[in-house]
Amino acid sequence: MINTGKRFNRDWIFRHVNFRFSAGIAYAITGPNGSGKSTLLQVIAGALSPSEGKVEYFAKSNQQQTGNPLNPEHIYLHLSIAAPYLELIEEMTLHEFLHFHHQFKPLLTYPTIPGIIALIGLEKATHKQIRYFSSGMKQRVKLAQSVFSNTPVLLLDEPCTNLDAEGVALYQQLVTTYCKDRLIIVSSNDETEYTFCNEQLDINKYK
Repeated sequence: MINTGKRFNRDWIFRHVNFRFSAGIAYAITGPNGSGKSTLLQVIAGALSPSEGKVEYFAKSNQQQTGNPLNPEHIYLHLSIAAPYLELIEEMTLHEFLHFHHQFKPLLTYPTIPGIIALIGLEKATHKQIRYFSSGMKQRVKLAQSVFSNTPVLLLDEPCTNLDAEGVALYQQLVTTYCKDRLIIVSSNDETEYTFCNEQLDINKYK
């Protein structure tokens, strides 16, 4: 991110963000509620355009010293995201939804879709429409579709929203087991959600 800022009307949410996110490192974007953490994450994801500055993306293999620039319009192919404001297709069953998602963004080669459903503890709801899921069950589905997408970048916005203690433990297990060597960015003001992060970016420093 190079001198990146975002405003709505005349109000600046953040300004002058100069920061480099590197592969294989977990970062936390921290700050109080309403401080703009989610907005910053959406700018990183390419879902929102910055009002000033720019966001550049590079893909690097093990043989490269410097990465190749990526077209911002194609960045969605390289990242997955879980966030409270992202909706699920509630008319689909859980199995149908994961299979549908797999057609647009490949899942990890292992586990299989039935294995994913078992890991998130929703075997009994495999063929149940998502509209009938509790908020906690829906959050488990959102985590599954992001964590098990075969992408080098994982963005997590308040990932433990609506999860009970068992769900929080599941989240931490999924990240530990399936997210090694990925670039992870967590937007949160709850330390439970980013205890594994190596670095923190305090959004209040960019006001």
